[in-house]
Amino acid sequence: MEYLSSSFLISILEKFSYKLKQKIIAPKKVYGIDAGLINAITFQFSENIGRLMENIVFLELLRRRSYFDDYFEVYYWNDYYGREVDFVLKKGRVISQLIQVCRDLSFIQTKERELKSLIKASDELDCSNLLVITYDYEGEEKIGRKNIKFISLWKWLLQ
Repeated sequence: MEYLSSSFLISILEKFSYKLKQKIIAPKKVYGIDAGLINAITFQFSENIGRLMENIVFLELLRRRSYFDDYFEVYYWNDYYGREVDFVLKKGRVISQLIQVCRDLSFIQTKERELKSLIKASDELDCSNLLVITYDYEGEEKIGRKNIKFISLWKWLLQ
């Protein structure tokens, strides 16, 4: 994996944890640097648009991290129950934003799963800037005292 990473074919995302040991032993997420190459070399029966969207968001976060003066770190978060947040943005010692990427929120089970993970991470990491990047849904919802913004991928990429 290190060879692929050092040759810029993949990028590795670590789990967020305040404990260094947990960060080291936790599984890593792997993202391809070239989405076209991913589609060309992987064996799949159908398109996985959601995974491709997540990869695009990750690449854009890397670009924004190197382009803007405000340096931030990118991680993912999960807990023992399997809840996961795709991206945790950390500036200094503060968690500045939590981002979920989900293609389709029309299924109530999918929406509940994604939002429960986001709310749990928000409570645990003390972050109120919550964002869900979708294929085409936009809006804002309030769950308890948490405001969650929904934005389509193309609009988020243009920001």
